[in-house]
Amino acid sequence: MERLIYLDNAATTKTAPEVVEAMLPYFTEKYGNPSSVYSFAAGNKEDIAKQRDIIAEALGANGNEIYFTAGGSESDNWALKAAAEAYQNKGNHIITTKIEHHAILHTGEYLEKKGFEVTYLDVDENGVVKLEDLKAAIRPTTILISVMFANNEIGTIQPIKEIGEIAHENGILFHTDAVQAFGQVPIHVDECHIDMLSASGHKLNGPKGIGFLYIRKGVKIRSFIHGGAQERKRRAGTENVPGIIGLGTAVARAVRTMEERTSQESALRDYLIERALNGIPYCRLNGHRLKRLPNNANFSFQFIEGESLLIMLDMKGICASSGSACTSGSLDPSHVLLAIGLPHEIAHGSLRLTLSEETTKEDIDYVVDSLKEIVSKLRDMSPLYEDFIKKNS
Repeated sequence: MERLIYLDNAATTKTAPEVVEAMLPYFTEKYGNPSSVYSFAAGNKEDIAKQRDIIAEALGANGNEIYFTAGGSESDNWALKAAAEAYQNKGNHIITTKIEHHAILHTGEYLEKKGFEVTYLDVDENGVVKLEDLKAAIRPTTILISVMFANNEIGTIQPIKEIGEIAHENGILFHTDAVQAFGQVPIHVDECHIDMLSASGHKLNGPKGIGFLYIRKGVKIRSFIHGGAQERKRRAGTENVPGIIGLGTAVARAVRTMEERTSQESALRDYLIERALNGIPYCRLNGHRLKRLPNNANFSFQFIEGESLLIMLDMKGICASSGSACTSGSLDPSHVLLAIGLPHEIAHGSLRLTLSEETTKEDIDYVVDSLKEIVSKLRDMSPLYEDFIKKNS
């Protein structure tokens, strides 16, 4: 392999050198348990508190509203399960969407088995929630609305502020899965009327295995893990101190670099989109053209299989995906692409390319040139494409 071009940053990102450097002392020098009473460990407790404040400041929140978890999936599970349990005396109805991450969808299915009712909202052809549909779905028994900030596959950013307003006007809790958006777009929990928010470190150049759940002060939510007093008795277990230090460092870095970084990513993303749409026949962009994450481009190529495309891209040193990393290996087409109205045969030919600050224009040119060559080869082997050409010649 002559070169490696990594365009799967929605799956995970490279841990930034300054993040690794900040974490290292907590493995071998500052290794004390933060719950211990001696001063050697007390310093770690103070350092954890500093990271809470860094993260809270990035959201316009308070440090005591940040709860550390093992990542986005745990945060999503906690938000839905604990809120459902805490507010079941008020009602048993939850509203979410058909394009959520499976950490939300599968948790919704679990809650349905426990007697809760879940409405899965449709989205439009760009993957955007229709506010009128949301309003119509609200019942007197609705206790929670959970809508992701930005979609992990097609990059569409939702009208979160308006959704939050609708939730609060009706006295309903609002949770958002911001795993893909946090660190990529500015988020202010008060302005967006957010009661709970999930995020993960490894999506913003932090370490894997660490994330957080923002829980607004006053929200009644049950403990998720029992067994100790950590995280104000809501999530027991010895704190992942190196991970927390890494997460805080990554968040500070993401905030500091956001404007310049996302401006660069957006320009390259748009260049990628234009080159692909203009240079490859029967190619379509999935997701909203403008209201999308700065680094996300998702395409569907007719008459080919996404799995074959990924294998051939890999042979050229290009790392990409056909959708969420959590569903890799599945033969089923993306539930997100089906929800925006794509037929199975087109949804199967999807490709997600997600950029980073290290991506260059030369990288994009190489990727698009490779795509043109690979798509042409795959179509030459496709009987569907051959039939299409005969019918339209």
